[in-house]
Amino acid sequence: MPLIRPFAGLRPVPERAEEVVAPPYDVLNSAEARERAKGKPWSFLHISKAEIDLPEETDPYDPAVYAKSAENLQKMLDEGILMRDDKDCYYAYRLIMNGHSQIGLVAAASVADYDSNRIRKHEYTRPAKEDDRVRQIEALNAQTGPVLLAYKSQPDMDAILAKVATTEPLVDVTADDGVQHTFWIINDDATIAQITQGFEAMKAIYIADGHHRSAAASRVAKSKGGDGDQSSDYFLSVIYPHNQMNILDYNRVIKDLNGLSKEQLLTQLDGKFDVNAESAAVSPNKPGEFGMYLDGQWYRLTIKPELIPSDPVTSLDVSLLADNLIEPVLGISDPRTDNHIDFVGGIRGLGELEKRVDNGEMAIAFSLFPTRMEALMAVADANEVMPPKSTWFEPKLADGLVSHVLD
Repeated sequence: MPLIRPFAGLRPVPERAEEVVAPPYDVLNSAEARERAKGKPWSFLHISKAEIDLPEETDPYDPAVYAKSAENLQKMLDEGILMRDDKDCYYAYRLIMNGHSQIGLVAAASVADYDSNRIRKHEYTRPAKEDDRVRQIEALNAQTGPVLLAYKSQPDMDAILAKVATTEPLVDVTADDGVQHTFWIINDDATIAQITQGFEAMKAIYIADGHHRSAAASRVAKSKGGDGDQSSDYFLSVIYPHNQMNILDYNRVIKDLNGLSKEQLLTQLDGKFDVNAESAAVSPNKPGEFGMYLDGQWYRLTIKPELIPSDPVTSLDVSLLADNLIEPVLGISDPRTDNHIDFVGGIRGLGELEKRVDNGEMAIAFSLFPTRMEALMAVADANEVMPPKSTWFEPKLADGLVSHVLD
């Protein structure tokens, strides 16, 4: 079976797309989703976060939520808000945010290749979050949240997508957050065959975001016992060339100094980092460089070159900071479970770090250089796992532009 294949997408009729398109299910909590969907009866949030249509105290994992999601999907079909293409197609999907543009391919990706690690992973998953996605897929008999994938940029494939982008799109909407979502259908048989063959020649593609969605798809495929050629043997994905992907910094804030004074902490950094006080917020310019905000003062930390290992995981900036400062100096050995540390996506800016320290909630903050796609792929190629909160991808894919029905 091929690495990717076209599918007959379930999507909003173009004139209703702006009413349907919604943020991804996992970037809003229930209260935020309820507020965002207010006055928008056709927002996809009624499907992806159906608890907003149930009493406020409803647990998002209650079986009633998945039943309501299925009910809302059927209503959108009955009312003609959603339609399904009558043949298997690929689609192109361009995101534009703050001048950054990326165009990728919407396709159904092979569960078998996910299971064999040809579709490569770099994160652990949590059973509760997998279970949630499995129940959602089973309730809808469809995958509605696309997995964000990357391929190593190929001139031929990039050129196909660029050419598609010169044609009239099906959908072109700008969301509440200012991100522009543009969507094309690729239904020419020759182009479809060219794309399928081009991806089949690739050694691997990479999960950027969506490990729980892809793991859930794998579980559903196994439960259905398909022969590898069923729709459930593939999962909804959007695949971008790696050199168009936009990773932002993923910063750290910590509640206390592990019993140290400011002076003692700075002394402990000597020998591992070059430390320089700065007059403005520090946004690191390169790997191995960090910003530190402490007691109203920014510092630029540069790790000693001899402390940078060659291993793809331990050489990551998130690992260098954890192994040389956060764990040995601040005493946090497991950032997954320790409630003394929190993580702040770079989309919120360095001002958020200052705010959380200045208001006394946190004692110290660190800004990091964004993880590079090449580093992510190196970790995945080594069959290793990245530390938690290593990447923050922007812009986010929308929910509702297209779904993958399991026939």
